[in-house]
Amino acid sequence: MWMYVAGAYALMSLITFFVYGFDKRRARLGGSRVPERTLHVLELLGGWPGALGAMRVFRHKTQKRSFRLVFFAIVTLHVLGWGAYVWQLFE
Repeated sequence: MWMYVAGAYALMSLITFFVYGFDKRRARLGGSRVPERTLHVLELLGGWPGALGAMRVFRHKTQKRSFRLVFFAIVTLHVLGWGAYVWQLFE
């Protein structure tokens, strides 16, 4: 099971990383942008590690406080969820 979960996180992270890169490119060129809601859904579906990497590599979505707040809330949900799961295994 762990291999499937790790694979899902890796796949979603890769997709999210590329979508962030695409959005940054569109922002530079003045094209239509990827909605923030779409970025957050990708993060929620497990792509938050890729989003974190993309934020650092592309320096994208790092200044908007409301966006970062939702992003870190999603990360916190994932970490707490996995923490609760692991905790339950050892009870």
